[in-house]
Amino acid sequence: MDTTRVLFVCMGNICRSPTAEGVLRKMAFEAGLHEYILIDSAGTHGYHLGEAPDPRAQTAARRRGYDLSRLRARKIESSDFSRFDLILGMDFNNLEILQRQCPPEHHHKLGLLMSYAEDHAASIVHDPYYRSAKDFELVLDYIEDGCRGLFNAIARGGLNSSSGQFESSRQISDHL
Repeated sequence: MDTTRVLFVCMGNICRSPTAEGVLRKMAFEAGLHEYILIDSAGTHGYHLGEAPDPRAQTAARRRGYDLSRLRARKIESSDFSRFDLILGMDFNNLEILQRQCPPEHHHKLGLLMSYAEDHAASIVHDPYYRSAKDFELVLDYIEDGCRGLFNAIARGGLNSSSGQFESSRQISDHL
């Protein structure tokens, strides 16, 4: 299996993207694929550089067995576009910023995490920062769903060579 490098991106890198990093990292570790799936997260803005994830995100994650305590916020760098195979925004605003910053030859790597979701029809993961602890739980539901579909696509080798995107489990099963 080839190594796949995934970068999750949200605005400040303290809520959604580090949660996605923690979720996919645990999935890869439990499946014994952690050496083949390299995972990181970043923000489109540098508001919280060096900070740990939001305490509400950490609490919600910890309840479900994810440890985000070692993660620290960083801003996306120009080298990330060549370093990662897949760069997934959490919402349309972040995706738009990524599209503006990304060199044209790497645009095929950009997408949204929820395009891999299997159980939720939502297109994006809403930002819970100005909301309640309950919203962090809902965000985690969405992220688990999107990461599960993404993990399945990676584990099955579902990279679509024409788009550079991993196909969702539903798309992969259509090809089997």
